[in-house]
Amino acid sequence: MTDLPARRLLLVHAHPDDESINNGATMAKYAAEGAQVTLVTCTLGEEGEVIPPDLAHLAPDREDRLGPHRVGELADAMRELGVRDHRFLGGPGRFRDSGMMGLPQNHREGAFWHTPVDDAAPYLVEVIRAVRPQVLVTYDPNGGYGHPDHIQAHRVAMRAAELAAERAFRRDLGPEHDIAKIYWNRVPRSVAEEGFARLKAAGADFPGIGEISDVPGVVDDREITTEIDGTPYAGRKAAAMRAHVTQIAVDGPFFALSNDLGQPIFTTEYYQLVKGVSGAPEGEREHDLFAGVTA
Repeated sequence: MTDLPARRLLLVHAHPDDESINNGATMAKYAAEGAQVTLVTCTLGEEGEVIPPDLAHLAPDREDRLGPHRVGELADAMRELGVRDHRFLGGPGRFRDSGMMGLPQNHREGAFWHTPVDDAAPYLVEVIRAVRPQVLVTYDPNGGYGHPDHIQAHRVAMRAAELAAERAFRRDLGPEHDIAKIYWNRVPRSVAEEGFARLKAAGADFPGIGEISDVPGVVDDREITTEIDGTPYAGRKAAAMRAHVTQIAVDGPFFALSNDLGQPIFTTEYYQLVKGVSGAPEGEREHDLFAGVTA
């Protein structure tokens, strides 16, 4: 294990594009600083809605070729962020996008939401034991906004972190590893409010403007334990989001998904520490996910 970089960050996301929206600046920052940044994406995002009309034929109700196309978009986004280690849970296509909550796709054979957590978690255990991250980033128990694949990604990530640390579990997947710090993606309510105020004042070119409820993981400011200033990497984050052409339309510091409702791009990214010890003085926020972590 001596050839591993000193700092190792693992992020677990549901679909291609989630990583760039939630953590693009954080990923670019740590990659530029020489940390090992590993992204695990749980599905290919096959059930996504397609924005560009010239790519509409890829949609699941037509040719159903959106998943393989989004693999290429994710690779392009990772190049923009400088991230070299990106993987799909169990390999590309092992688990299928489950669609929005309540749709028949939720219960399709092979759908991520339909898969028992303990069937999916060992694939992530293998990654954890190989990469040996000190820090894991994923969603909160509601998946940020209630999408079944996001909820499942949270459950699988937390379960895999637990199992990876158990010496007796699946020794064939590598020696046990205990992740020192686990974070959930968050956005402080005051920041979301300020972002939408900027969007309304700027009059960005979208048919409508979203609401704070459209932003995943918004919580009271007091729940934020950690903030990462990604201002120097704002351009990289926006470029990574643009790479997800089928899913995201970017207009300066704002973006919209397929609903055409504008949202702010957050270049400072926020987290809630849920496992481990904060590296900041009591009552203050951390400014480094690795604060207090020894190599």
